[in-house]
Amino acid sequence: MSHAKPQLPSRVCIVCRRSFNWRKKWKRDWDNVLYCSQGCRRNKRDTDLALEIKKSE
Repeated sequence: MSHAKPQLPSRVCIVCRRSFNWRKKWKRDWDNVLYCSQGCRRNKRDTDLALEIKKSE
């Protein structure tokens, strides 16, 4: 039997605009997670970089 997952926080990837949910591996760093995958992190655009810099300030 599977168990019901609690409501997990979600975000929208700033590159592909897809929604993604919290993962245990992001537990300590969830506030800084901007991308849904390594592929999106590698393919970020200049506007995405500007958002990332703005968020880190």
